[in-house]
Amino acid sequence: MNRKASIIGGGVIGGGWAARFLLNGWDVSVFDPDPQAERKIHAVLANARLALPALSDVPMPPEGRLSFHGTIGEAVEGAEYVQESVSERIELKRSVYAQLQQANPGVLIGSSTSGFKASDLQQGAPAPHNIIVAHPFNPVYLLPLSEVSGSERNPPEVVERTVQIMKDIGMFPLVIRKEIDAFIGNRFLEAVWREALWMLKDGVATTSEIDEAIRMGFGLRWGQMGLFETYRVAGGEAGMRHFMAQFGPALKWPWTKLMDVPEFNDDLVNLVANQSDAQSGAYGIRELERIRDQNLVGFLRALKERNWGAGKVLRAHDEARAAAFHAQTDQGPKAAPLVMAHMQVLPGWIDYNGHMTESRYYFANSETIDAFLRLIGAGMDYVAAGHSYYSAETHIRHLGEARLGDRLVGTVQIISADEKRFRSFVRIMKGEECVATVEQLCLHVDMKAGKTVPAAPEVWARLKAIADAQAALPLPEGAGRAVGQKK
Repeated sequence: MNRKASIIGGGVIGGGWAARFLLNGWDVSVFDPDPQAERKIHAVLANARLALPALSDVPMPPEGRLSFHGTIGEAVEGAEYVQESVSERIELKRSVYAQLQQANPGVLIGSSTSGFKASDLQQGAPAPHNIIVAHPFNPVYLLPLSEVSGSERNPPEVVERTVQIMKDIGMFPLVIRKEIDAFIGNRFLEAVWREALWMLKDGVATTSEIDEAIRMGFGLRWGQMGLFETYRVAGGEAGMRHFMAQFGPALKWPWTKLMDVPEFNDDLVNLVANQSDAQSGAYGIRELERIRDQNLVGFLRALKERNWGAGKVLRAHDEARAAAFHAQTDQGPKAAPLVMAHMQVLPGWIDYNGHMTESRYYFANSETIDAFLRLIGAGMDYVAAGHSYYSAETHIRHLGEARLGDRLVGTVQIISADEKRFRSFVRIMKGEECVATVEQLCLHVDMKAGKTVPAAPEVWARLKAIADAQAALPLPEGAGRAVGQKK
């Protein structure tokens, strides 16, 4: 049975939370009085389905069930967790909490508020200890940060539960050590925002020029190293102390206007809005969201490959889910093809026809055979010691089609084996349908000597046990076929 989260408020942020929970296998119930809420959330969810799976190298869990409800009480029934994302009006939020806690007294409530402290939100609540801040950043389904901020009324176990739920859906919970309005991220953004408005108002720069300064320069550094680590590197070999000595005096120079605020009036609004429309108006909002998501996926995947910054969160989430899929693979010999890999067709796997591209069938075979090699003790530790199985011949047959989101299983049947080689037959299954088969001959090689040699005794023993268990299986249909041979 799936875990359940309730989303109260289905705007951009609420829709992002709904997508994040749904695509991580939670059931999601939504309450929002806006008659357009269902349409808006489905639009956000469509973008999320294209983007979030592209960050993963492990199949996504089966998508949860999405439901919409006419009352808060109906939406929160049976929910383990509630994410409140209503408008930034303190009385409205308190009214929502009262209704939530009346309908589901023990439920944990996280608020998406951008600025209110938990102690402010908790005032007058029947169970203030179960209300906490979990502030995300847009798009919620891609960006991992969730600022978790409680008050003295929140016991440690409530904070810990919130942190664990955030981790369970692949987020990075940053616990704020001291209550402050707007937390950490928005405090920082507010300073940048105010300075940008002054430069705009004073005619120093346009909206486009300010954005270019960020995305062409320091924004790229911040995305991987943040502020202090960036400046530490700027200090050279002498590090942060040298940087502070060199640039610290600039703090006294009258560069910024952060202690002053431009008057918020129609002239300022029109100045910002007109330039912004000229800058980005060629694209619709949904199109801009998709462009943003594709760029974020590329950046985040690059960080993930290097296990750096936000990429560490993605890799850790993959590893946790990979362990669950590993438990569903075969762990020893049996008289049937061994289930070795669970995969899902990701956005980067498809071609211009919308089908899984040819190279990914070879990848699916590699994932399956790599898991088999680990099973017999010939994984990366074995390779590091100087021995490996090399592919000598490969023959693939395409029997069906796999499309975006399809779940695939790779099975292995050993047709023959001896101390120096094995012949495998991999089936790539989509449910009961075999979409491809890959027949392969692998040779055991001494990498330093560059020649075929017998496998280590313990590896050969495990391989032989599997080959013996499958020896009575019929030769697979298609085994030994030549390219172009008639059926």
